[in-house]
Amino acid sequence: MGMFGNWRIRKPSEDEETVYISEKFGVRALHIGSETVQSAMRLSAPNDLELSYTRSMMGFLLFNAKPKSILMIGLGGGSIAKFIHHRMAWTRIRVLELRESVLNVARRYFSLPEQGDRFEVILGDGAEFMSRPSVCADLIIIDGFDSQAVVESLSSIVFYQHCHDRLNKGGIMAVNLWGGEKTFHDLLKRIGHAFPAGVICLPAEKPGNVAVFGFRGPVGPIRWEELERRATELEARYGLAFTRFVELLRRTNDQDQQFLRF
Repeated sequence: MGMFGNWRIRKPSEDEETVYISEKFGVRALHIGSETVQSAMRLSAPNDLELSYTRSMMGFLLFNAKPKSILMIGLGGGSIAKFIHHRMAWTRIRVLELRESVLNVARRYFSLPEQGDRFEVILGDGAEFMSRPSVCADLIIIDGFDSQAVVESLSSIVFYQHCHDRLNKGGIMAVNLWGGEKTFHDLLKRIGHAFPAGVICLPAEKPGNVAVFGFRGPVGPIRWEELERRATELEARYGLAFTRFVELLRRTNDQDQQFLRF
């Protein structure tokens, strides 16, 4: 394997997309069915968040700094799941992944944690799992893309409503969307319909991805000064650009100069 090598993991069946990895300048990337990078890991820092969109997804910490139970749909290389597992010792995280090939690659090439009391990967359909009334979590993270776009079953109004209903009181859903996708505004409307208490968007530093947060239950207006205070504390703790996140939130929320409104 060379620094610039591409490795095809195995030949897929007729109805399955090829899973392969590439490596360049010390960064290993996961691809599913196309050259698009689905996940990336810096070999010298395997538990850090390499891609800007994964860092933006951590914006939920501005509104809930200590979620105890986290459910994630879509494993990829496991970047977000690994970061949470290693940096947030109070959490229990479960991840739903449809493709066994992706799970195998994450375990072999992307330093995925071992199964245990705090970390579990379940092979299965995330949409079906979310429809179960027994499921609950403080935070639900949705990162479900195929080679072309957001997975259809993970972007319907019914699915988002199920996400809303599975959240504990005060819970948050975080969804990774592609801002340039033609269905982006339709997806935002669906999320808004399912989360009437409030929805906000946080664009990633690298243009394209947008982290969308839906809130279960009233949040109310929050003073920007309060968000900036939280951001300073979180930035010192995690080394992520939370103060920049607040700036980006402010750009996309022009309803009021003093408050973030939902």
